Amino acid sequence: MVRFNDIADTVLENNPESDLSLLQRAYVFSAKVHHGQERLSGEPYLIHPLAVASILAEMRLDEVCVVTGLLHDTVEDTLTTLEAIERAFGDEVAFLVEGLTKLAKVEFTTRTEKQAENFRKMLLAMSKDIRILLIKLADRLHNMRTLRHMDDEAARRVAQETMDIYVPLAHRLGIHWMKEELEELSFRTLKSNIAKELDRKLKTNRRARSKYVHEVIETLEAKLEEADLKGEVTGRLKGLPSIHNKMESGGLQFDEVHDVIAFRIIIDAPMEIVYSVLGVIHNIWPPVAGRFKDYVALPKPNGYQSLHTTVIGRYGERMEIQIRTSEMHRRAENGIAAHWRYKHGDQTSVEDDKQFAWLRQLLEWQRELDDPHEFLDAVKVDLFPDEVYVFTPKGRVLNLPKGATPIDFAYAIHTEVGDTCSGARVNAKMVNLRTHLHDGDTVEIITNAHHSPRRDWIDMVVTGKARNRIRQLMRIEGNKRSLELGRGIVEKALRKRGSTLSRVMGSGELEEYAKAHGSGSAEGVLVQVGYGRLDVEELIAKLLPDSEPHELGRTEKIREFIREGISPDKSGILVSGMNDVLSRFAKCCSPVPGDDITGFITRGRGITIHTSNCSKVFEMDPERRVDVRWDTKAHVLRSIRIRVYSNNKQGLLASVTKAIAGLKVDIEGAHIQTSPEDKAVLTFDVSVPHLRSLEGLMKRIERIPGVLTVERVRS
Repeated sequence: MVRFNDIADTVLENNPESDLSLLQRAYVFSAKVHHGQERLSGEPYLIHPLAVASILAEMRLDEVCVVTGLLHDTVEDTLTTLEAIERAFGDEVAFLVEGLTKLAKVEFTTRTEKQAENFRKMLLAMSKDIRILLIKLADRLHNMRTLRHMDDEAARRVAQETMDIYVPLAHRLGIHWMKEELEELSFRTLKSNIAKELDRKLKTNRRARSKYVHEVIETLEAKLEEADLKGEVTGRLKGLPSIHNKMESGGLQFDEVHDVIAFRIIIDAPMEIVYSVLGVIHNIWPPVAGRFKDYVALPKPNGYQSLHTTVIGRYGERMEIQIRTSEMHRRAENGIAAHWRYKHGDQTSVEDDKQFAWLRQLLEWQRELDDPHEFLDAVKVDLFPDEVYVFTPKGRVLNLPKGATPIDFAYAIHTEVGDTCSGARVNAKMVNLRTHLHDGDTVEIITNAHHSPRRDWIDMVVTGKARNRIRQLMRIEGNKRSLELGRGIVEKALRKRGSTLSRVMGSGELEEYAKAHGSGSAEGVLVQVGYGRLDVEELIAKLLPDSEPHELGRTEKIREFIREGISPDKSGILVSGMNDVLSRFAKCCSPVPGDDITGFITRGRGITIHTSNCSKVFEMDPERRVDVRWDTKAHVLRSIRIRVYSNNKQGLLASVTKAIAGLKVDIEGAHIQTSPEDKAVLTFDVSVPHLRSLEGLMKRIERIPGVLTVERVRS
């Protein structure tokens, strides 16, 4: 358990002029208001704020930040008011506590929406003071360290949110040690069986690994000394997520992953000496072509600097070696906290720091994107950690996410360049716009003023800026088409009643209808008719109440069709609380009960149900979205496809089918494919009643010896 005296000692060590009386008062205050409260572990609640404050102190943050760590839950979880915090500890502490409290006070209808809106608020808060995010990260880190006290479902939810949001944020802020620990803790929760198996395998060769590390360190130290270069050499085991990713991406067995150890050389010398050390290493062992990264000349967006090289070691194995100065290492481990400006009350603001260009971009999107699902999608894409460095013809360097295409590059230059992009040259050669860019590519965009984005571009880009702009233009184009379609539908219906659209619009009746029903304008009404959101006969009945309708309205037609041939509870879906609306499930994401879902009006086909995180959702007009949820009273079996990656092992297929049958799940179809590398891919179509059943089935299959991974196939 962390003690207050330990925190105070760390704060004083970092800054001897710190106000310990403020820290002492915060500790006493927190202990008093949290008295009697317990954590899920049964321990006193005070353990949590003490742990958060300790993490912040170890990050060398100022005493105001540490004090806020002690008080961060007081307004949210006790009867304490913000005014009481301000009176006792001042405006600055109150501001930080308020920023953290606001994140926990919002209630939303879906888990995804809550996650998106909370994250949106976090961005706004940290734009004013980045310490709010640092405290939130410390809070999440301690909660992840004590995740074992939560039930499995809640723990997995927290771990997934940590992997989606907090791990990339820690990476973007350059706090490497925190990013790695959060990632490891999330991995151990989300893939517990795989983590246990990797732990077991790592323990079996610990002695041989220690001997190997010792040999490499001795060799490096001796060669550096010969070259009159002084440096600290260390070797460490890579994290389980990193090892697992290597196995997944390369289709490897554990024994085939040789570079599970990363070596690091830290020199206390000027920056240019790192290249001399690199020369020494390449004289000892041959480098692997294409595996050298120079983050010294081209730092990462979070300020990270280091040389990375992979070499062929003494026994033919690959070794990764990082070379950096002591100052680079300090920044690499602690990121923004390494150069924190706390003297004279300075605050790090995104307005005056180039390091936060990415944050400013996210803030711009949060103002532009009203849809929380779309916003969260953009955030996740642009917090993605892997980058490529590419050049403009004039030598300007741009960093883009891995998998970026020339279209992403064009939008990174300027929105207008992206909108009019008609072709691209990469390294002076014409390429397809789907081409993935690589480190060092020089990209030239060819524009045409008469050219405009195509819908399939959405599947070709990876940056949030490009994706959001293309969606925006597609919506504008969709509105134009719907306006014309709606105009034609209304004109035709009015003529049957002896009137015309120009007459109705000239009289102002359509404009009055629009204002009365929240459609904005007469054109807005026509757009709604075109999209199928507004039934034309219902509209005409309002505009011309004295005329007789010639046929049933579209809504009533659908209800009649349902009453005649479809049982209301067959779909298991409630649309705006009603279970008698025609609905169908999208094949692109195959929702099952328990998934977060959203519905879209599809002309002539009722409501189409997608999972909320389906990529197709973001291509559709938000105005066509309707509130849908699962009918908990209906028992509906949904067909879903799962894919099992495994070793090509005798009897494994029988073990998998036995596991499926053991849970009383029906197999509707199966496909088995093997590879020359002695691997197998088993694909099953199964019927499940709920997401919990599917997750339980996948976890059961994952435990079978020889199974590498199990995934749900979305399309």
